[in-house]
Amino acid sequence: MPTTYRVGLSGCGRMGATIDDEVKGGPNARLYLPYSHAAAIVACERMELVAVCDPVGEKAERIRTRYSAQRAYADYREMIERENLDVISIATRPSRHAEQVIFAAEAGVKGIYCEKALCNAVHEMDAMLAACEPRGIKFNYGTQRRYAALYRHARAMIERGDIGQVQTVVAHCGISVAQWGHTHAADMMLFFALDAEAEFAQGTAQAEAADWEGDRLTIDPRISSGYVQFKNGVHAYLVGAPNWEFEISGTEGQLRTLSNGMGYSLRQKDEHGELRPVAAPAAIVESGTLRGMEDIVRALDEDGDTRGNLPLACRSQELIFAIVESHRQGGARVALPLENRALSIAPDHY
Repeated sequence: MPTTYRVGLSGCGRMGATIDDEVKGGPNARLYLPYSHAAAIVACERMELVAVCDPVGEKAERIRTRYSAQRAYADYREMIERENLDVISIATRPSRHAEQVIFAAEAGVKGIYCEKALCNAVHEMDAMLAACEPRGIKFNYGTQRRYAALYRHARAMIERGDIGQVQTVVAHCGISVAQWGHTHAADMMLFFALDAEAEFAQGTAQAEAADWEGDRLTIDPRISSGYVQFKNGVHAYLVGAPNWEFEISGTEGQLRTLSNGMGYSLRQKDEHGELRPVAAPAAIVESGTLRGMEDIVRALDEDGDTRGNLPLACRSQELIFAIVESHRQGGARVALPLENRALSIAPDHY
């Protein structure tokens, strides 16, 4: 009989447990639901939500009841130590992520699903990797688009050469805050650049010199533009145009995801070199959060890798740090990996 994996939830707030209530009546609800960590865990046939944790006891008990978990805790350490968890799902503020990931890895938890932003500081990424990589932790990052079928199919079309060799990725994701919003954009820029390593990044953000305390940025700044050059030759651009669409151009065509994942368009060059619309495979609209949980199950079953593993999560998070650091340096190119491992984006409430 297939294993049912014991899961604990740390963080019973919006993304952890209640965001489904905000979108369930909307016209595109099927794009998201199940959306929260808790809802996706319960919907995953091979996972059992055995415990939840939140320092606000009333909130933890309310979410325990809502999702029929067995126990509620105020301390994630106690939950991990008592519940013999296979997987922990972390949906707290990013300032707590590194300590929880490290503790869970050292305590023997086998799988981790961690909400974005990954962490608040570059050195925290290094510590998370040092704890997880030697132990073979099956890790997925909460940038849920990379798990959903529409984006996976778009990536497959690129990999089989439907648009030729990829040249550029343009993220039409608007002007949004770095950690709370554009961690999603950075991950998709990386994803459609075929998860290549980056050479350097440049960008502009809405932050002033007074917002810095040494290497700590005390606000989560809005990013208005970003550029990344990847080592495989792909150029990626984050632009201020909204709609959460991603345009990937290659030597033989162009692919674009539409309306935040509700479809895509495909154009290919004809015999004259002109781009002409062609039929694209049918779009499948589904929950990326659920698919991310299922991907951890698959990796645990097979002792394989996950699609949003920790090295990739660190790679996309580092793009955010690099764009902000570029702004601090007047728009200069910032080489990757970052030399300054003390750099952080850490508002007090994060």
